[in-house]
Amino acid sequence: MSESARAAASGAEGSSAGTGAGTTGRAPERKQPERRGVFARIALFVRQVVAELKKVVRPTRSELINYTTVVLVFVIVVMAFVTVLDLGIGTAVGWIFGG
Repeated sequence: MSESARAAASGAEGSSAGTGAGTTGRAPERKQPERRGVFARIALFVRQVVAELKKVVRPTRSELINYTTVVLVFVIVVMAFVTVLDLGIGTAVGWIFGG
């Protein structure tokens, strides 16, 4: 083991002394979070939703047209692929089972 690894290991071992664990080996007691009522939790949720919605950036008109075009082209390509696949499988089934 290198010197720096030993120093890191000894530092990690000694770091628990300042956390309140002490020499008793027991974990420090944690405070239970304050339990809020139903309406307080709903109000907190609504405030958080509004705060997140304020961070939303709306696309410009040109960006919106670009995004819409990309989505429509992608849908048309996937639709064509599924159509060709469906026709191919249908033809193969007809050929195999003599339909």
